[in-house]
Amino acid sequence: MSSSINRFSDRLRRGFAKPLSLGQIYQVFKVWQQVLGEARTRILLWYLLILGVTFLLAIPVFRYQLYQRIDQRVRGNMEADMMAFQGLIEGKRFVPEDEFTDDNPEKMVIESQQLNRWDSAPEPMTELVSTEDLKKLFRAYLLYRLPEDESYLITFINGEFYQSSPSPRPKMLARDSLLMRGWAKQTQPERGEKEFFAPKFSKILYIVQPVTINEQAQGVFVVAHNTAGEREEALEAVAVFVEASSLVLILSLILTWLAAGRILAPLGTIITTAHAISESDLTQRLPTQDRGELGELAKTFNEMMDRLESAFASQREFVNDAGHELRTPITIIRGHLELMGDDPQEQQETLALVISELDRMSRLVDDLILLAKAERADFLQITTVNVAELTEELFIKAQALGERDWQLDAVAKGQIVVDRHRITEAVMNLAQNATQHTGKSDTICIGSAIAKGKVRFWIRDTGEGIPLVDQKRIFERFARTSNSRRRSEGAGLGLSIVRAIAESHDGEVLLRSQLGKGSMFTITLPLDPP
Repeated sequence: MSSSINRFSDRLRRGFAKPLSLGQIYQVFKVWQQVLGEARTRILLWYLLILGVTFLLAIPVFRYQLYQRIDQRVRGNMEADMMAFQGLIEGKRFVPEDEFTDDNPEKMVIESQQLNRWDSAPEPMTELVSTEDLKKLFRAYLLYRLPEDESYLITFINGEFYQSSPSPRPKMLARDSLLMRGWAKQTQPERGEKEFFAPKFSKILYIVQPVTINEQAQGVFVVAHNTAGEREEALEAVAVFVEASSLVLILSLILTWLAAGRILAPLGTIITTAHAISESDLTQRLPTQDRGELGELAKTFNEMMDRLESAFASQREFVNDAGHELRTPITIIRGHLELMGDDPQEQQETLALVISELDRMSRLVDDLILLAKAERADFLQITTVNVAELTEELFIKAQALGERDWQLDAVAKGQIVVDRHRITEAVMNLAQNATQHTGKSDTICIGSAIAKGKVRFWIRDTGEGIPLVDQKRIFERFARTSNSRRRSEGAGLGLSIVRAIAESHDGEVLLRSQLGKGSMFTITLPLDPP
């Protein structure tokens, strides 16, 4: 039994000690790369960086503020001790602490005749005439003035240490210390501080006040305070602050991770929807209940999908229509070539028909290329054009399209900035379209006008007109009117080309037609260049 357990333990040990393969290492790397690449992970890392830097800056600032408040409080207490001592010298009695406030230090001493209730206080010294008087003054003050913790009231007479309260003092305030020897010889008042680096010291704050007898400095009174205890308490407060801040930071990071995941959940929906989209299914849409940037993103995504779906549908329809238009001449050519015999006359007729169908295919391809180029930035070659000259030129060219009653309605005078070749092509397409849907006795009018910062070119005829149901789709590719009694030689791209040319100039094409009375196509363009 024991040997079986040992063998099992050995297998476990070998399993854990087995190094990871390159494939496993790569999988771990990919997982971490995916986690670190997530948006909420990056948000969390930035949040951690900002809070971390803030806390790192806050710790020394917090410690500095604590030290400053400690020093301010200690200096206030020291000033109270010193003012009480000076009041005693100047013939005033010092009073207990409940008789004054920090906002008015003068209340720390009052005239002796104004105080009757503190009978145990030492009598004021009206005049110091000897060192015995000075000793009496020091003894009385040290007896009745109790210093605060870590505060020391120290006296010197004739350059020698006399007494202190409390008597036990730290090493740095020993009788023969450098600091004490300096105070003993002091002849001028001084306020200062001294830094120490011993284990129990941080800083000594002190106030030195020489005492004169017969205008000679005979003694020195010193109020000193060791801030080591307060600073240790301040450091403990800083440690508590760091611990509490760390817990708050960890908690905030967890909450931020959860909140970021909830806020960014619509992004996951967008990703899932995007993966579900394919060329055969463009119906997927995002819910738009959210407000703000993510709601706007979902709305924009849906609008983009609407455009894509429309574009794909238009593309499929275009490909189907183009295939149908190209398949017809190909079928005609193949059928006649397969049936063509050896008769020379029959061969000539077949050859003429083949050339005609090939020409039609060539025109179709040229029109398709033109429509594709219309979406490019270099489609237009802009120049300044005289409207009157262009209108008259269009009228002359249009008369060669067929025997009709051609008339010139109006000629505008002015300059426009357009692509002359493209505008000519668009108007000629409209004229060709009018010729195909009118008879010899019908009238076709051409005109131009400038008004309200726009120029208009129109083609008006008295032909068969266009049904209302067809007027909305007449500008689509490969579109033809349903009631046309004449078979157009084109592929149904002429009006699509006209619209593309007008829109490339930031203009539009308008149609006004009445069945049985004729149609009017108007190209409206801005005078300023597109």
